[in-house]
Amino acid sequence: MSGFRLETERLILRDWRDEDWPPFLEHTNTPAVMRWLGGVLNAEKQAWMRGRLEGYQRDHGFTFWVVERKSDGGHLAGEIIGFCGLKMSNQEGGPMGEHEIGWRLREDAWGKGYAREAAQASLRVGFERFDAPHILALTVDGNIGSWGLMERLGMKRRKDLDFENDDFSDEDSTIIVYRIGRDDWREAG
Repeated sequence: MSGFRLETERLILRDWRDEDWPPFLEHTNTPAVMRWLGGVLNAEKQAWMRGRLEGYQRDHGFTFWVVERKSDGGHLAGEIIGFCGLKMSNQEGGPMGEHEIGWRLREDAWGKGYAREAAQASLRVGFERFDAPHILALTVDGNIGSWGLMERLGMKRRKDLDFENDDFSDEDSTIIVYRIGRDDWREAG
C-alpha cells in the first residue's frame, strides 16, 4: 500500500518522506508532547522510532502516518503537525497483534479538533480498507486529553485489557486500553 494519502477537510494523512522527520521531531519531541509518551527521545530513540514506524508501513501496509495541515486560518499548507494512524498492537504485556490507533500532535495544534479529525479518518480506513474487527487505543490515566478523545470517538474503556508497562510514563505504569468494534463505530458515525 505504498503511496498512502488520505484527505480530510483540513488535513492530509500520508506516507512519510525523509524530509518530514526533522520538522516532526522538532515540534513533537518536546517535554509537553512527550510527557505521557515516555519522555523526550534522544537521538538513538528517535532513530528507533523512525525505523519502527517505517517498519509498520512495510510489514502491514499502514502506520502512524504523517499529518500535514492544509492551508487554514493563516497556517501554511504542508505544515506537519504530527502523526496519526494505525499499527498492530505490540506493547509488551498488552493485547498483541490487534489493530491499534494512535496520534501525536505538536502543542500548537492541540485543542483545535485536528486529532479528532485525523483519528476519525484513521478509524474509517481501519474498518473499511484494512478490515479491522475492532481497534484499540492505549494511554495512561493521567493523559486526560488522549483518553478524552478516545471517548469522543466512541471508544469504550476496557479495564479487563489494562496492563502494566512503564514505557509511557514513570508516573503511572498502568496502560489503560480503549476499544471500539466495527458495529459500534458505525453507530457512533
